[in-house]
This record gives sequence, C-alpha cells and structure tokens, in this order.
Amino acid sequence: MITPDTPDRVYSTRLRTALVLTGSGTAGAYHAGVLRAFQEAGVKIDLVAGRGIGVVAALFAAIDGGARLWEPNGVWKGTAASAFYAWRKPLRAAVWVMAAAAIVLATPLVLLVFAVVMAIIGMLLTLVGLTTAASSTTTAYTQWIEALFAPTFLPTIIPRLVLLAVLVAAVPLVATAVRGRFGPGARRRSRQGLIGRALGGPLSTLALEQRCAGELWHLIRGAAPLAAPPFPELGQRYLELLAENLGQPGFRELLLTVHDMDVRRDLVFALLGAPQRQRFFTRATGDGRNRQVEAFDLAGIGRDYLLDVLSAALALPVAAEPHLITFAPEDPWRGETHRTCDRPGSLTRLVEEIAAAGAEQVILVSGSPAAALPHELSAGRADIRGRAGEHLAAFETANVRDVIEHFTGRFAGLFVLRPTHNPLGPLDFHGAYDERSDRPHSLGELVDRGYEDAYRQFIEPVVGASGERIATVQR
Repeated sequence: MITPDTPDRVYSTRLRTALVLTGSGTAGAYHAGVLRAFQEAGVKIDLVAGRGIGVVAALFAAIDGGARLWEPNGVWKGTAASAFYAWRKPLRAAVWVMAAAAIVLATPLVLLVFAVVMAIIGMLLTLVGLTTAASSTTTAYTQWIEALFAPTFLPTIIPRLVLLAVLVAAVPLVATAVRGRFGPGARRRSRQGLIGRALGGPLSTLALEQRCAGELWHLIRGAAPLAAPPFPELGQRYLELLAENLGQPGFRELLLTVHDMDVRRDLVFALLGAPQRQRFFTRATGDGRNRQVEAFDLAGIGRDYLLDVLSAALALPVAAEPHLITFAPEDPWRGETHRTCDRPGSLTRLVEEIAAAGAEQVILVSGSPAAALPHELSAGRADIRGRAGEHLAAFETANVRDVIEHFTGRFAGLFVLRPTHNPLGPLDFHGAYDERSDRPHSLGELVDRGYEDAYRQFIEPVVGASGERIATVQR
C-alpha cells in the first residue's frame, strides 16, 4: 500500500527483496492470505523475516510450505484455531470450581427470594378469595424452608461444600506452582512466591506451538510415515532442508527476532546465503559489544534453537509465560537459561537487521490497520482478551508508522500491506462482532482479506505497474 508516508517507488524483480511479517495473534491469518496471493502471482522474495506471530508464517514461507497456513484444514482455517491462546488449563479448572462454589454459596439467598415470591403469591390468592389455597401454599413452603435451614442441614453443609470447592480449586494451581519450582521444566530460579508461580501468564501458547510443529513436520517428512521427533531435532531437520535447498524456487533465506528479558536485548536468528552470511554475523553492534551475544547463525551455533525461537515469539508479554532457552555451554552465554518472549516494538530492530542482510526493497505486512482519523472512534472492549488485544493492535500500528518514517529513503522500495479495517483483535480467535458491518467476522475471513488486500494494494498497483514501466523501457 502506497501511503502519504511512503513515496511511490518502482518495484523491481532484480533487487534483493525481503518480506517482513509482523503482528500478534490473529495477524497470522492475515499473513497467510498475503502469502497465498504472493505465491499465485509469483512475487519474488529472497528473504523472509518475522517477529511475533509473523515467525509462524516466515517459517512456512521459507520452505515453500505456506499452503499449510491457508488451506481449509490448515493452521488458520482449521477448527483447531479457536483453541489458540486459550486460558491455561489449571486456571480454567480453578475458575470453574470457584464458580460452582459461588453457586452453592448463593443457594440460601435464592431460597429466600423464593420465600418472598411465595409470600406475594399467597397474598394475591387471599385477595381473590382463595384463602384455603393461599394458606396451604405458604404453609407447605414455610415448612420446607424451616427444614432446609435447620442447624443440621444447609447452615452446616454449605460452608463445607464451599471450603471443599476452594481446596479443589487450589489443587491445580498449587500443582502448577510446585511443578514450576521443582519439576523437569524448572530451569530457572524465581523470586516470585507461590501465588506468582501458580497464576503465571493466564494464556497458553501450547496448542499453537504443537500445531505449527506438526505442520512443519508434515512438510519435512513428506509421504514417509515417520513419528515426529523432539522439538530440537525437528528444528535441526527443518534447517537441514532449508540449507540444502536455499536458492531453489520457493526456498528463501530466514531471519527471526525475539526478546531476551534477562539481558534486555533482542536476539536475532538467521539463515543466510554465503554472500551475506559472514558480513551479517561479524558486523559491530551499536553498543560495541560482541555481535555473537545477540546474533545466532541457524546454520551453525543456533541450529538447536529454532523451535525455541518459535515458542518465544508466541509468548506475549505478561499474557503468556516467557519461554526458557537454555544455551549450550560452548555458546556465548555459557549454558545459561534465559527468559525470552515477543517484544511488540522490535519491528524497527527487525527491519535494521534485514538491511544488514542486504535487502534492497522491503514488503512489510501487518494485520493492524492504519492510525485512526477524527470521528473514527469506536466503543472500547470490556472483556479481558479484547482489552489486551486493543493494546497490542495500538502498539503494532504505532510501530509500523515509526518504521515507515525511519526507513523511508533507506531502501529502493518500502511497501506496506495492511487492512483498511480489521474487526478482529489479536486475541479474537473465535471471531468477533463488527459494529461497522453489523455482523460477526471469523478468522477464515481474515485470511481471505489478506489475500484480497495483497492483490489490491500491491500486486496489481505496484507489481503490475512496475511491469508496465519495464516493458515500456524495453520497447
């Protein structure tokens, strides 16, 4: 999309082209639609880069497997997509049990409300002359209430049931806290107490991680009926496939970024061709430190961390637990275990890295629409997931604007694709109701919107116009 902030530049297939995929949550569905259109139109891409949910599309696009993202039974149009970023199971179990306890605790109040209703019914029956019916109705209900509220019945049973429910609700949370402290995944000490370990990040990325890993393995193994290997081995096989076929049609160089919370810096993981590889990994950092502490070569020292990068990129700040990456003893971090996650503001860093990787023109794809204009306000979301999604979408829009202003003129072409209107928030995997169109929108529709926007905003006006200019010059 050529905006007022981006000068109209000619797209050229002779230039080294980078596709940058950025966003959180449901933005991955929009990326899938764009990739489908690019594949159909034969858009030339040399390097694919991603942050956040864009890492998912980047991994599939790098090995010519994007179809597994947009197919009817694929990652984003399949029924399993509704389970992505679900509430963590221990938290869900605790909430349901506490809801049952609240219902039990409210039972006496409900009975008292019925007592008032029965008294009103008795009064009405007396007014119409049905004194006998009124007396028998109120007497029977009064006796029943007296029996229920006898000292040996509800006053004794309800407190016990509520206490039992509280204890049952605490079991999964305590088990999570103990497993986090002493279990096999406890690779880091934590200063947080029992409650902090029990609650943790409320959302789980496990369903999305497993689905992506399963689809990647489906692409790697082909028709061979082989069981999926552990995550580290799966990542190694993926990188072997990509490295062996780099330069072949459909296979692209790969560049990903996540944030290291412990050292407060972005980590970059890349698999590049020979002309750019050495220069990329040996260039100096902005603070003068060793480049090796933040840039990892997926063809070498970083080959064991590919699926860790995927898990870290899906870990939304605060909403999900940081992913722990344990570095090898021979790595620059000497066997340390670091907490890693996505950083919404790391888009600028990602574009800087693709510039260092030799990109000459950039296609930036974001699932968040442009900044709003006057009289475009909408009602805020009151639900927790919707409110968090609004924050993520606002951050993403601001980041894209900063990248446009910062990098305009530094590339031969900087093209931005994004929806003019996206009713789905980053966490609306079940779909959402759109006030503007007065109807619900689904995740599958967002895939189709990305497909349409790619043609309308880039393929037809930019690639098509560039082809016409080239043909005119040749004539």
